[in-house]
Amino acid sequence: MSAPTANSAPTPEATPAFDDPRPAFRAATAWVVELLEGVSDDQLDSPTPCDDFDVRTLSAHLVAVAERAAALAEGVDIRTMASIAEQFDARTYAAFIDRALDSWSDDAKLSAMVQVPWGEVPGAGALWGYVSETLVHGWDLAVATGRPAEADAQLAETTLGVAHQFIPAAIRTDPGVPFGPVVEPRPEAGPTERLANWTGRESAGWLRR
Repeated sequence: MSAPTANSAPTPEATPAFDDPRPAFRAATAWVVELLEGVSDDQLDSPTPCDDFDVRTLSAHLVAVAERAAALAEGVDIRTMASIAEQFDARTYAAFIDRALDSWSDDAKLSAMVQVPWGEVPGAGALWGYVSETLVHGWDLAVATGRPAEADAQLAETTLGVAHQFIPAAIRTDPGVPFGPVVEPRPEAGPTERLANWTGRESAGWLRR
């Protein structure tokens, strides 16, 4: 999941409710480490709800997201970095996450402005974007591989609140916004599924696999 362009959505500034995304980032990425560890070789070519990715490519994209999250805090221009990594394993992903958590440990980096593909935003806003992307792609990976597809409920609800604020339904008609129309959740959908639906993911055909 990418984020909107600077001209199509509100600038994600830190708010009292969402001021420190680091605990959420730690929890979301820990869930994805477990999911990646459970991927078997015979699942790598399987399709996922993210149309452009099979399981292998989705896993490699998650590794790239982790690498970019670390590099952003280190002052790297992440716009020059690949969106698909050469590796797609849990160990490589976890190593980048450890590096990212260490790189974001300085509180000052949450308020410092950083340059991301969708504009210049505070570090906290950028890291919340990575939390949302991690959970949505985690959901993609879980349903594609037959794993439980709900992350921690409080984590997902909080991230959904952030997504409602910064990627509202009204901006989906802008061609520069890389999210489809909001999908109406199933009545029984949990918060991670609803977050995926908010970013345009369809549940139909996946949760019955």
